[in-house]
Amino acid sequence: MKNFIKKHLLKTALLISGVASMQSCSKNFAEINTNPDAVATSTPQFIFTKAQYDGTSNMLNLLLGTMQYTTSYNDVAGFGSKYIQSQSTSSSSAFSNAYPNEINEITEVIKAVTGDATKVNLLAEARIWRVYCFSRLTDLYGDIPYSQAAQGYNSSIYSPVYDAQKDIYANMLAELDAAAQSLDASKATFGSSDLIYSGNTTQWKKFAYSLMLRLGMRMTKVDVAAAQTWVTKAITGGVIMADADIAKVAYVGSGQDINKNPLALSLLNSDYIKADGNSNTEGGKYQDVFINYLKQNNDPRLPVISVVYTTGTADTTSVNQKGMSAMLSAKPSNFVTFSEPRQNTLLLLSSPRLVFTAAESYFLLAEAALRGWYSGATVSASYQNGISASMRQWAVIAGSAGSITTNQIDTYIKYHQLTTSGTFDQQMAQIYTQFWVGVFPDAQEVFASYRRTGYPALTPNNYVGNATGGLIFRRMLYPLSEQNLNTVSYKAAIARQGADSFLTRIWWDKQ
Repeated sequence: MKNFIKKHLLKTALLISGVASMQSCSKNFAEINTNPDAVATSTPQFIFTKAQYDGTSNMLNLLLGTMQYTTSYNDVAGFGSKYIQSQSTSSSSAFSNAYPNEINEITEVIKAVTGDATKVNLLAEARIWRVYCFSRLTDLYGDIPYSQAAQGYNSSIYSPVYDAQKDIYANMLAELDAAAQSLDASKATFGSSDLIYSGNTTQWKKFAYSLMLRLGMRMTKVDVAAAQTWVTKAITGGVIMADADIAKVAYVGSGQDINKNPLALSLLNSDYIKADGNSNTEGGKYQDVFINYLKQNNDPRLPVISVVYTTGTADTTSVNQKGMSAMLSAKPSNFVTFSEPRQNTLLLLSSPRLVFTAAESYFLLAEAALRGWYSGATVSASYQNGISASMRQWAVIAGSAGSITTNQIDTYIKYHQLTTSGTFDQQMAQIYTQFWVGVFPDAQEVFASYRRTGYPALTPNNYVGNATGGLIFRRMLYPLSEQNLNTVSYKAAIARQGADSFLTRIWWDKQ
């Protein structure tokens, strides 16, 4: 009996101790389980900065190979120029990166500032940046989640529908129009949190109308009337035409990687960090198509962007530059003799990332003039202004190392006049071949203009084992995760748009 009483008392004591312990824990439960580093409400300025950074750095570098600027003898690294079947899933990276980063971030910014009359500029600039991010994404994939995108936290939408690209374009253009008109220089902006214009509303308006010009011109093959309407509206609103108004993100070039130009950082890490012409980890070099064109046309940009290493010494002499064939499958014995990006221009970690340039505006205006939609300058004048701006922008990128003299620019233009007596297609070929050279290294934008116009007239690299039957692809592939996690929406998209393949044409890429 005594043993029973002892055991009972012991159990009671343990139970009381446990209850007391639980009460002690529950007393401070909220404090213990609250993250001291978390905030209850979002700070739109901070998120906007991150959305700009992510939106600018999310780019498919493989398109440098597709537009025949660069290549590699390595089948894996050379996917962009070789279209290797086994590496085809790499084309989904822009999609996979965008939604959890810039798309989600800019959506949160818009949520935070909507409805506050004092933050009209913050809302307008966020809407414009949202269009930039979505436009780059839909131009790669076609139909994408848009109206329900980034609504998992806000509305518990975990399987967003894919909107038709036609509808996405209609909404993006309307967003640009409304945002541009709502900008008010008398009210608050993002200020220094804005990596592009530091809140300058005049420049943001020019950026909005420049994007409108770009997107409006995209539609020339599918809805020429709508294209003309939006292009003329953009021109009337005022687009980027001065170097001072170029949309760009600056980088300090040192410290953490977030402080470094993302394109330069990627190229350095993948190939060019040792700067000896031979120790290129992934086998990258400039492609012969690009270098040959620059050499044949005595282009003063060649020594600015290209270098070949002769006995370990960097040589920028134009005559010594040589591009590598995209058809190589092993490292050639003369690998060191091929040209690669120059360290203090294209690979400069402190260089700005150009988002929208005056050169692009002028080339688009040249086409608008050719179509009779722009009377502010002749086709020839806009074309020449595009060439001039594209050469000047290398000084914007790299300072004195990128400087091209006025005499060099004038001489180049003298020998590359637009043949205004030629047919529409002949003049388009000249305009968009110069666009190809002038907008480099923005291969993603060149990829879009190439699909729309057919220029420059690139010959596909029909490499063994390619995924396209020897053709330059027309779109990127959706991530495999979409097939598994968003099955219904994914299937609806491909039923409407066409097979999830490289050769399916997106809405504005009408054959």
